[in-house]
Amino acid sequence: MLELLLAGGMDIIRAMRLLVPPAWQNNPDMDQDLRAFFDFNSMHMEPWDGPAGIVMSDGRFAACNLDRNGLRPARYVITKDKLITCASEVGIWDYQPDEVVEKGRVGPGELMVIDTRGGRILHSAETDDDLKSRHPYKEWMEKNVRRLVPFEELPDEEVGSRELDDDLLASYQKQFNYSAEELDSVIRVLGENGQEAVGSMGDDTPFAVLSSQPRIIYDYFRQQFAQVTNPPIDPLREAHVMSLATSIGREMNVFCEAEGQAHRLSFKSPILLYSDFKQLTTMKEEHYRADRLDITFDVTETTLNATVKALCDKAEQMVRNGTVLLVLSDRNIGKNRLPVPAPMAVGAVQTRLVEQSLRCDANIIVETGSARDPHHFAVLLGFGATAIYPYLAYETLGRLIDTQAIAKNYRTVMQNYRNGINKGLYKIMSKMGISTIASYRCSKLFEAVGLHDDVVNLCFQGVVSRIGGASFDDFQQDLLNLSKRAWLARKPISPGGLLKYVHGGEYHAYNPDVVRTLQQAVQSGEYSNYQEYAKLVNERPAATLRDLLAIHPDGEAVTIDEVEPASELFKRFDTAAMSIGALSPEAHEALAEAMNSLGGNSNSGEGGEDPARYGTNKVSRIKQVASGRFGVTPAYLVNADVIQIKVAQGAKPGEGGQLPGDKVTPYIAKLRYSVPGVTLISPPPHHDIYSIEDLAQLIFDLKQVNPKAMISVKLVSEPGVGTIATGVAKAYADLITIAGYDGGTGASPLSSVKYAGCPWELGLVETQQALVANGLRHKIRLQVDGGLKTGVDIIKAAILGAESFGFGTGPMVALGCKYLRICHLNNCATGVATQDEKLRKNHYHGLPFKVTNYFEFIAREVRELMASLGVTRLVDLIGRTDLLKELEGFTAKQQKLALSRLLETAEPHPGKALYCTENNPPFDNGVLNAQLLQQAKPFVDARQSKTFWFDIRNTDRSVGASLSGYIAQTHGDQGLASDPIKAHFSGTAGQSFGVWNAGGVELYLTGDANDYVGKGMAGGLIAIRPPVGSAFLSHKASIIGNTCLYGATGGRLYAAGRAGERFGVRNSGAITVVEGIGDNGCEYMTGGIVCVLGKTGVNFGAGMTGGFAYVLDEDGEFRKRVNPELVEVLDVDSLAIHEEHLRGLITEHVQHTGSQRGEEILSRWSSFSTQFALVKPKSSDVKALLGHRSRSAAELRVQAQ
Repeated sequence: MLELLLAGGMDIIRAMRLLVPPAWQNNPDMDQDLRAFFDFNSMHMEPWDGPAGIVMSDGRFAACNLDRNGLRPARYVITKDKLITCASEVGIWDYQPDEVVEKGRVGPGELMVIDTRGGRILHSAETDDDLKSRHPYKEWMEKNVRRLVPFEELPDEEVGSRELDDDLLASYQKQFNYSAEELDSVIRVLGENGQEAVGSMGDDTPFAVLSSQPRIIYDYFRQQFAQVTNPPIDPLREAHVMSLATSIGREMNVFCEAEGQAHRLSFKSPILLYSDFKQLTTMKEEHYRADRLDITFDVTETTLNATVKALCDKAEQMVRNGTVLLVLSDRNIGKNRLPVPAPMAVGAVQTRLVEQSLRCDANIIVETGSARDPHHFAVLLGFGATAIYPYLAYETLGRLIDTQAIAKNYRTVMQNYRNGINKGLYKIMSKMGISTIASYRCSKLFEAVGLHDDVVNLCFQGVVSRIGGASFDDFQQDLLNLSKRAWLARKPISPGGLLKYVHGGEYHAYNPDVVRTLQQAVQSGEYSNYQEYAKLVNERPAATLRDLLAIHPDGEAVTIDEVEPASELFKRFDTAAMSIGALSPEAHEALAEAMNSLGGNSNSGEGGEDPARYGTNKVSRIKQVASGRFGVTPAYLVNADVIQIKVAQGAKPGEGGQLPGDKVTPYIAKLRYSVPGVTLISPPPHHDIYSIEDLAQLIFDLKQVNPKAMISVKLVSEPGVGTIATGVAKAYADLITIAGYDGGTGASPLSSVKYAGCPWELGLVETQQALVANGLRHKIRLQVDGGLKTGVDIIKAAILGAESFGFGTGPMVALGCKYLRICHLNNCATGVATQDEKLRKNHYHGLPFKVTNYFEFIAREVRELMASLGVTRLVDLIGRTDLLKELEGFTAKQQKLALSRLLETAEPHPGKALYCTENNPPFDNGVLNAQLLQQAKPFVDARQSKTFWFDIRNTDRSVGASLSGYIAQTHGDQGLASDPIKAHFSGTAGQSFGVWNAGGVELYLTGDANDYVGKGMAGGLIAIRPPVGSAFLSHKASIIGNTCLYGATGGRLYAAGRAGERFGVRNSGAITVVEGIGDNGCEYMTGGIVCVLGKTGVNFGAGMTGGFAYVLDEDGEFRKRVNPELVEVLDVDSLAIHEEHLRGLITEHVQHTGSQRGEEILSRWSSFSTQFALVKPKSSDVKALLGHRSRSAAELRVQAQ
């Protein structure tokens, strides 16, 4: 794209500012002329999202551009002889420290340009000053851009009202397949609260194509999401980079800059209220000519397929005739007049207009009754809609107001509803790492699961569709069936049953009969009772893809005595990750006891674990490392046999974990190093995994701290997961989990549960085939997770490629869970998923024997099936697709499915197995780590302090981790704090310097460090200083990289220089002094103290619920850079005890680093002390931050630590 722009005559600076602009939309302090430049160009070119650090040259200019989110490091060094290097790491070549005149970094959305002809270095401010002055953009915009009159500024008579009476409204609702459940749990909640409802327990209903119920077309699309190769974005805490701003009108020639190109109409959201739609469709200017295209059809005269084709012809002709706003409307329905599903119409028209090179001449506006939840709007936008007017949702909300189901006025409810949809769109976009609606529109970031090729080729070209399915005829029949009910007044609206089990509604895999029979079986211990349960599951209506694959013996049976024993199978069984916090302590421990007694594995989940359980039969052998890093300390990691990196969760991929504040008791808060009563939401991404290389680094970090543990990576099934899994294997993981969409969750927005993630059958087969094709399968274990219930599931999963199996909901039900879907409310009726002491005491009856009975039953069923198939070892089933037979299907839609690709056999490389037979050690042996551990080990054992000296290079990664792991194993997280091992380094440290630092490890570095310094540190000290004689000012030079102190729970870090982006992210207890930081500092912080002796970037303190920060505000601009949602800013000079404490911290900083900046501040304390700000959570009492007032500063530092 860049080459195209350059070939068209655009210079490289403007081209890059078009392609990768900064996040300007939500920056109120941006220069207005510069804002006009970005606004003008954004109307004709959507931005690219990162992660990206782009380096380019056109012969004269060499440039580096960083993405708007700052997801890539870009460090530069300038020497005295005017040599400049810029790379993702510092230390890539050898130079003498006294030769360096400047060190820095390219920040989020920044552009650094070297003009080789002029011999100049241009930073963003200079290039932007040039760009904004080339044309009078601000004047053009003010003169020509139209804006809708905001809803808030209109009188009541112009904001809309109900147009359908109750009877007609009911007919419309029935035709568009609304349900009573949706009205109450989705639409009402959006209108009342302005955000989606939260649910729990995941989705246990059939995919739309498998269902025997009529399902709307939106249900056939699954949202895609980022995992490993790029990160999702946090739309809640990093909202400053997000935008739904929409422009309509003809898109013009991007190479030409002229006043006429500013003829556009702009508004803040693509979700139109009544007043917005009215204004859009009644404008008189030719620039915005609006014409309606009816997308309904008379079923007695034509077919759905023919109608869609005719719509394309009409749309093309209308645009050729001058229509700019093409309004697709399904209002005109009637007894024989059916609506074309809006996504079909949008997708088909979009494709035709693109094919005819007309799409830039028109905008697709959708007036539809079908869209009501965020996913529906995302589908329409993803397939080409410019804006959407959901008239029936508004009519429905009006009825809810009239019946007093919502006790708010019409204006407020409509605003709430749109706000809720906007938030949902942000979340869906951000799952793929996309920040702006302009970049998401027309992206087709879905998988179609269950659509016939004819439908895909006409309406959804380019979307992934792997198994065929429902045809135009099937959809037409569904529409006809809905129509027959719609116009009969005596037929009520459907009760629903997609979100919760409703008798006579949609099938649920965990329906009351299944739950009851399983609990009877585990209580009685009788295999005959289990067989009753298994019969209900194994002979159910087709609810998953594997239900359409039958086990088909192909050979002689063997006796069951010849089959490997149950004890071998138990080693392959894991309970899935469920945190203590989501589960009650009793349930969490019961799972661990049960699995340990069997020889299987329980998973701690992402909430940490009580150290009292280490070394007992209550320990979780699998420790999870998730994006929140709750409770992840060196001792936690070394007490694991398996460490699982949760990249994504089947029930809600692209989102972080969520624990409601009611469940964060003092005990849970202690384990998570957080604040009681405060809701905990993990970041959507791991902030140290923005690429496959980053994942490799985290795997290396973990193998260095605990070399005995297997490292597992949990992925979620989606198209392309095989390629990702191949990368994970090459990153030296030992185990990959493929999770299906039907896994459970303790809390999640409903649209994530219903529409994200894919069947594990598709992901497992793709992963198995990719690993085999790349000659990697024999080096890595493959696990499947999601909805497993019986031995039949295990056999089918094994045949398709799995050798290990994760169970989540089944063991919970065995413990007593009634599947009431109220886990997030903290009032679980059986005490399994609550922290309420009374409920746990009076209603929890889950004992470990129930879980062991469950797995013993499954193992027995598996062995019986293996015997009938003539197989003696489970691994011998892998790849035996000849033992599965594709069933015909029981409905017209099921019969059109093509599952043959699930049964394709992967051929291994010669001499290689289809399952894991070898270890997968990393190429990097961590030589410096090994040297440090070898030399320090005798002194650790003897509890003697000792000092060592080493040279260090940027290829020396995770330095200190092996020593910290050994100390944590022998003495605990803080066990050696009084007898420290001190290591002095000179040079440039590689990634993760001081990662997992334990108490008793003190690392001193003279030089520079890269990303992740002090990540996960629990104690000890890290001090980093520039070389003696450096020619640059430390507080103006970068000395450490991005994401430092991520998830730290203790210890101290002093750095005499600037840090990069996301400094102190998820800090839970570390104390640190640094001399400047980038964007998103102290994000999600729940504890510790951060002191910044220089400038910060924007969005400081987003999601900060604990700890506090001191920040030097020399220019008086700091408050503008703070995210004020959860924190407040105070003046330190009005708080004497904090002033004393701050001075003490800076004194320590100078002692450890020799900081010139620190010395300057201390020498002029009376002037500098008035410039410091204190940032703390609004919920914290400033008087309680440091304990008792009478203590000295030194004592207070100990108290804070």
